[in-house]
Amino acid sequence: HVQLVESGGGSVRPGGSLTLSCAVSGSGDTASPYWMAWFRQVPGKKREGVAAIDSDDTTNYADSVKGRFTISQDNAKATVYLQMNLLKPEDTAMYYCAASTSRCYSRRPDDYESWGQGTQVTVS
Repeated sequence: HVQLVESGGGSVRPGGSLTLSCAVSGSGDTASPYWMAWFRQVPGKKREGVAAIDSDDTTNYADSVKGRFTISQDNAKATVYLQMNLLKPEDTAMYYCAASTSRCYSRRPDDYESWGQGTQVTVS
């Protein structure tokens, strides 16, 4: 597994923006991730996929964030980003970075082998 460390969370007013970062390390010792994804979870609810990007920069988004969130990656910096614009109170959650070595896109958390500790986003 690779090591993932998220940063960039915080509190913001509705309509505001935040950029989350996920630093990836340890990929030289194991299979390189193919899909990188952001998930989010609120207490009492299932973890849901928000956005994902593969090694060819193909992206997928949950309907709830399309047009507002953008996932990107900088391979030189081994970092994945989630630019979040027009934030809504319902975007409030703990956001997690995840990595999968599978070439098949999945929005299921169980299909991702590596996880970060999460970063809290609060919109109010």
